[in-house]
Amino acid sequence: MNNIISPVGILGFGVEGQSTLQYLFREGVKEIVVMDKNPVNLPEVPDGIDVKVFSGDNYLDGLKDCVTVVRSAGVYPMSKELFAFQMNGGLLTSQIQLFLEQTSSKKVVGVTGTLGKGSTVSMIAHILSAAGEENAIGGNFGVPALDLLKDEPSNRISILELSSFQLMTLSVSPDVAVVLRVSTEHLDWHKSVEEYRDAKANLVRWQKRGGACVYLKDAAPTAKIAEESPAGTKLSVSYENGDAIIEGDTLMIGHDALSLGECKVRGIYQLENMAAATLACKALGISVSESFEALKSYETLPFRMEFKGEKNGIEFYNDSYATRPDATIAATKSMKRPFALILGGSEKNADFTELSQILVKERPNLKRIALIGATAERMLASLKEAGLAEDVTTAKIFPTLEEAFADCLNIGAGGSVIMSPACASFGLFKNYKVRGQVFDKLVADL
Repeated sequence: MNNIISPVGILGFGVEGQSTLQYLFREGVKEIVVMDKNPVNLPEVPDGIDVKVFSGDNYLDGLKDCVTVVRSAGVYPMSKELFAFQMNGGLLTSQIQLFLEQTSSKKVVGVTGTLGKGSTVSMIAHILSAAGEENAIGGNFGVPALDLLKDEPSNRISILELSSFQLMTLSVSPDVAVVLRVSTEHLDWHKSVEEYRDAKANLVRWQKRGGACVYLKDAAPTAKIAEESPAGTKLSVSYENGDAIIEGDTLMIGHDALSLGECKVRGIYQLENMAAATLACKALGISVSESFEALKSYETLPFRMEFKGEKNGIEFYNDSYATRPDATIAATKSMKRPFALILGGSEKNADFTELSQILVKERPNLKRIALIGATAERMLASLKEAGLAEDVTTAKIFPTLEEAFADCLNIGAGGSVIMSPACASFGLFKNYKVRGQVFDKLVADL
């Protein structure tokens, strides 16, 4: 077990931290320190292993008993306590770092970006499975990365979805790196946009010459990140001139073409994810025609522009996963019929200016807006500032999702209803999944 010197600290004891503990048990580490601000419930500890627990406000006091610390993704690494720990000779590592250093997978694919990570990772897995390639998903999606090391087959391709939190201290990169559209996110955690994007760049920064980097050429922050990759193979997605070209609702790579109409997924923005997934698989030796054939049978992940059927002549789309304005911008671009939109949720102080401008000026088929949650009033003000004309689009605030949904039904036969909130769900719902489940039930009950 390289780069691990006991005693080993686990910083953060959520799902990832608990996975790290099981990994250390498997590796036979005898001295372990668990640190978390929240109360810690330890599982059964094998005989001969000593586990100390530090919780509450002074949980970082546990650092003094550690030589190595495995940081969970959600713990900010640039604190003065962690700096002092490292200055005194301590080693700070992470789940992703340990996985990439120790994996025996034949190839590792890493995917990052602000939007589309989960979809792209699952598309890559779908293509590989169709091609008969052993694969597994981990990281920010699927299982914690260190769980993938357990009974790891050497013929497997491991696919990691990686957030900026996981990438921030990384000093080793995967064989194939996919950089999707990068905007801004998590500025309540990162100190600046620059820090956020710099963290993302660790996905490509340490690649080997024999590696491959797939990126969106037309998105300036993404293209800038890709420039940092030393990989010998660079494959670009573009709307004009790239290795994969998106034209209207068609994706073209070389002489192969795939139309969205041939696929089960909805949402024109998915073409970027499909292009990136296909190029990543091309770098792994899968032909484009084989990938395109596989993508025709790919079904979207739950609550990501998920088509829920047609009732009384109205189509229903569940995009509860859209917790940011740019996700809603992308989703509404795909709407062909007159549509009603459910917007709003908990407050993350996002800027709704661009969303409002696009909804008012570039979505002529948007006929009704039902606003919910803590952001409803601010969103309504932003829409009015963008020039919302009440005679063209009705926008109202509702106390519950149920009442917002009922109002949207007034779109009538031939229309669509989409829930794409552009906000997180907290306050009204536990998370975006519960919000999505409530919407699904409302459709089912019609």
